[in-house]
Amino acid sequence: MHRLSSPIHEIKEHYKVVVVGSGYGGAIAASRLARAGQQVCLLERGVERHPGEYPNDEIETLPEIQTNLPSEHLGKQTALYDFHINDTMTILVGCGLGGTSLINANVSLRPDPRVFDDPRWPQALRDDLDNLLEDGYQRAEAMLKPVPYPQDFPSLAKAESLELSAGAIGADCYRLPINVTFENGVNHVGVEQRACVLCGDCISGCNYWAKNTTLMNYLPDARNHGAEIYCQISVRRIERHDDHWRLRYQVLEEDQETFDGPLASVGADIVILAAGTLGSTEILLRSQMAGLSLSEKLGQGFSGNGDVGGIAYNADRPVNSVGFGRQKPGKIKPVGPTITSVIDLRKKLDVNQGVVIEEGSLPGSLAKGLPVALAKAARLVGEDTDRGLADQIRELARKWISMIRGAYHGAVLHSQIYLVMSHDDSGGQLNLVNDRIRIIWPDIGRQSFVRLINAYLAEATQAIGGTIVENPAWRMLPSKNMVTAHPLGGCIMGEDASQGVVNHKGQVFSGANGTAVHDGLFVCDGAVIPRSLGANPLLTISAVAERCCSLLAEDNGWQIDYD
Repeated sequence: MHRLSSPIHEIKEHYKVVVVGSGYGGAIAASRLARAGQQVCLLERGVERHPGEYPNDEIETLPEIQTNLPSEHLGKQTALYDFHINDTMTILVGCGLGGTSLINANVSLRPDPRVFDDPRWPQALRDDLDNLLEDGYQRAEAMLKPVPYPQDFPSLAKAESLELSAGAIGADCYRLPINVTFENGVNHVGVEQRACVLCGDCISGCNYWAKNTTLMNYLPDARNHGAEIYCQISVRRIERHDDHWRLRYQVLEEDQETFDGPLASVGADIVILAAGTLGSTEILLRSQMAGLSLSEKLGQGFSGNGDVGGIAYNADRPVNSVGFGRQKPGKIKPVGPTITSVIDLRKKLDVNQGVVIEEGSLPGSLAKGLPVALAKAARLVGEDTDRGLADQIRELARKWISMIRGAYHGAVLHSQIYLVMSHDDSGGQLNLVNDRIRIIWPDIGRQSFVRLINAYLAEATQAIGGTIVENPAWRMLPSKNMVTAHPLGGCIMGEDASQGVVNHKGQVFSGANGTAVHDGLFVCDGAVIPRSLGANPLLTISAVAERCCSLLAEDNGWQIDYD
């Protein structure tokens, strides 16, 4: 596949549409509006990486980590793995052409339909569930191509272990639709992809052309229809100038750690912010400080999507949940895509008590450190679910086998990874502190969903005879620090400016009250989602983005060519 991005010096002075960000919201906006015949420019702060260029060992991984701390930023601004560490929550997002789709687990799971009964969603969207929003889901599925793990592929130990856990809990377990390709061939937008090799390294970046990131579909489609794409551009703020918008941005160098260069600018009739929950909110907060009139709800309604992680360490059966890393396919047993199956616990009287538990895999790039790290975590916060002298002897033997032979043997080989989504109260607040986005959410780790999930995980772990290891930061720190890879909100939808930052179309409200909007300013990503979804959010973010683009085209008399 040819490179999609163009040299930065080719940026024009003005475009009809400028899209900021290249994850699900931004890639969809660029594709659909380019298909509507509009002049589209997409700006991405990260770099363009293709399969074969993602880290697969510790030496390659370390330079691709950037960390946002309360007082400083560590690492290069274009590093792939972007951690935001706050007092009570740590967030991981992706940085690169393709956004977080580059490092997520590919799951396209719809939420419980009752999620949309919540009045925090604008009435117009709730009235449209079976029409434009359903069209959005179907269009996103047609582009992302989610399918369940094939029945004729090798059986996966981690999925079999999850089935045992589901039986113990008394819940449904099934294969999830995942955005992964299982056949060699040219895809629907002309990109040659290859069948998944079952390496388990989806969340460190797919090196085998099998992961259906936006780099494999929406972005090349946008490019095919005339969109221009530029990388290593960090948009800092937007300003209104007479009849158009100006986006102030900084060009990022590969090894740059701070924002200290001069700002350039580009003009647009229409601006679509899709820089992710943190990025879009940060840009608007900075724009508000520079004088742009916005809703007082800006930054509010932040959710971690009820995310909780856990590990069943040193279970009685092999689980095989560490990715290949530098190991070649065929050298070790198949791990599978990062996630393939789920225990679905959403059939509850109260939708907010719903939980989904998915099995996962850890990247092979981390394999070297896992025997010590998991053993230490188990010693500090673990609770063995099947005590007994004989079992203890077997577990001790497996632990030392891992220490001596590595992560593909012994206790680590016998460890299950749990990735769980549920419902928090969406009570987080995003603020700018020292010109950087920070999260304030004092009570998140003490909300009831956390203990509910940990109880389920203890049951799941007991079924396979492991030691349940809860999030060590949650267990040991007074702040009860949580971790999420699914940040939502900050520019939430609402009926008017007193309830949200944007309306149901993604149009940005122009004041503290009322329904007036800024002409040509939109937010089109996870930032607009007004509550937790209790499921992997990528498909719903995509459906909402598809709907927003359809309405934008309709309002302007444009025709999107979906064929």
